[in-house]
Amino acid sequence: MEVESVQCDEIFAFVGCKEFNNKLHDPELGTQYTYLAVDRKSKLIMSHLIGKRDAKGCDAFMVDLRSRVKGRCQITTDGFQGYLGAVYDAFGANVDFARQAKTYADYGNNPFKDERRYSVGKGCLTVKTDVHIGNPDRSLISTSHVERTNLTVRLFQRRFTRLTLGYSKKLANLKHSVALFIAHFNFCRVHSAHKQTPAMSAELTNHVWTIEEILNSTI
Repeated sequence: MEVESVQCDEIFAFVGCKEFNNKLHDPELGTQYTYLAVDRKSKLIMSHLIGKRDAKGCDAFMVDLRSRVKGRCQITTDGFQGYLGAVYDAFGANVDFARQAKTYADYGNNPFKDERRYSVGKGCLTVKTDVHIGNPDRSLISTSHVERTNLTVRLFQRRFTRLTLGYSKKLANLKHSVALFIAHFNFCRVHSAHKQTPAMSAELTNHVWTIEEILNSTI
């Protein structure tokens, strides 16, 4: 589909146990990130991927996003370094790409640092914007919309609720649950921003889908 601006971010979660308890370094346990790519205008979740927050994960995520975008678009990601090579490898020079890095309060060097920095703290301290490819529209460089989508994911997905026993025990269960949520979010849930489903706003459908349609579809 043709889009003007895509925002990308990741949501922290864990499977089975916290990473520091993943003694065997099983790639399907411990810290897992859900990558999301959101169309700024329609709010459609265009692409997602669940995996580690590393270069391999970024590469796979951007390759999938590229397969869903027609022509040139603008992409804004957070400050994670892995996006630098991943965006260029997937899009080449046919993209306008910027990163918006936010600095949050430091929780120090302790085993809980990665998990605690996603809890309520002192908030965002600084925001730094860097242009890496092309000539992106400065007014569209933002991750605010995808961060708001992250909140919706956490609100309606028990597996992302912090400090509970609702976390996924198997990676496959997390992947299936997120896929179902995104299908419902895109096609069944009317978004408050434009009073349509994201799929309707993106002109992928002309009506609000029912749960039955989702279950019988091949998307």
